[in-house]
Amino acid sequence: MASVATDITSKITLNDGVSMPLFGLGVWRATPGPGGQTEQAVEFALQKGYRMIDTAEMYENEADVGRELKKSGLNREDVFIVTKLSENGYDRCKKIFKESLEKLDVPYIDLYLVHSPKSGKIIETYKAMLELKEQGLIRSVGVSNFGIQHLEGIKSNGLPVPSVNQIELHPWQQKPDIVKYCRDNNIAVMGYALSLKDQRFDDETLCEIAKRNNKSPAQILIRWSLQHGFITIPKSVHSSRIEENMLVFDWSLNDEDMAILDNSPDKSCKPWNPCDVPWTG
Repeated sequence: MASVATDITSKITLNDGVSMPLFGLGVWRATPGPGGQTEQAVEFALQKGYRMIDTAEMYENEADVGRELKKSGLNREDVFIVTKLSENGYDRCKKIFKESLEKLDVPYIDLYLVHSPKSGKIIETYKAMLELKEQGLIRSVGVSNFGIQHLEGIKSNGLPVPSVNQIELHPWQQKPDIVKYCRDNNIAVMGYALSLKDQRFDDETLCEIAKRNNKSPAQILIRWSLQHGFITIPKSVHSSRIEENMLVFDWSLNDEDMAILDNSPDKSCKPWNPCDVPWTG
């Protein structure tokens, strides 16, 4: 049974025993730089009680996250930091991880993800991450955009399954086979791109559900994700939206509305999905 967040502090225990928040802030496409979007978003989110930030090498804003974490005055162990390796390879993983650690200016990273299977070299990359975990520099090792074939490839090589698989998840791209596989193998499911870059906020059905519940379309999508027990990281750089996104714990969608969303036709805006990349080891 998947854990369902009841407030902004709710956590899930991963398969390696690490405790991880079920809700946090994503900073994809938040512009970097002193005083920029990333710093402002992270500062506001931490002030409002967010305790997980999801960044990546590719986002080029790890340093901004690190500056705001230090500026917040919060203890390191009170904020869960997720980042990702963009291109795979054993030596590259070790090199880029060190750079990410320095940019974030932290002694360890809570969750380090293989960002995509598309560049191959999965096993050597994963082994490098496990070594970093053994050294105490990573608390938990996971993956992103992995399909069943990639997860099976890791398992068939005698390696522990990832603690988390971060995949695109929303009513128009639900990936039920991957979600089931993850849950059958005790891999936590973390969803991203809930808003599809705001491309579905005018969806007629979504807007009807939002009006019926007196909530915004974004809140409906976030609540849908939470009620499915997904680790949820809505992205925004606007303080009003960051605050609105966290006002989703004192109400719920009824079974009828959940069923409507669960049966939404596939309107994915992505013609190519990294989860479909063939296994290359």
